[in-house]
Amino acid sequence: MKNTLTFRFARFLKYVWALPNTLLGLLVVPLAFLSGGTTRRVAGVLEIHGRGVAWLLRRVIPLKGGASALTLGHVVVGRNESDLVRTRTHERAHVRQAERWGPLFIPAYLIAGLVAFAKGGNAYRDNYFERQARAEEVLYAARNDSEIDIVSL
Repeated sequence: MKNTLTFRFARFLKYVWALPNTLLGLLVVPLAFLSGGTTRRVAGVLEIHGRGVAWLLRRVIPLKGGASALTLGHVVVGRNESDLVRTRTHERAHVRQAERWGPLFIPAYLIAGLVAFAKGGNAYRDNYFERQARAEEVLYAARNDSEIDIVSL
């Protein structure tokens, strides 16, 4: 099924629809390389980590202690390789969200955080997109990730 023309075209459209978010993620690549980091493609998603990326995730993301990883379209930035592996299922849920929401994903994510906060919840933990990603983590916990295609760039 994955080799059918229809499947490939649908996959292409998902990449195009998520492209504005992906372009934001690609802005982190020079920071990763300049700080001794690396990039690699894992199942169609570019994963980036390095000292500069770790600093960015610790200092810029408004969470206590920062974030271990962050998804921007088909780019996942992480503090280090082990964080990327540990958060892969959760971050792939965000990749699928970016594929569904396209350029509306980041504004929708921020609005969902504001709504959660306005209802007296936590802007991160109670965010609709985060709750959905955590639910997918539970659903896919038993999945065997050994079949994921990893390509170093």
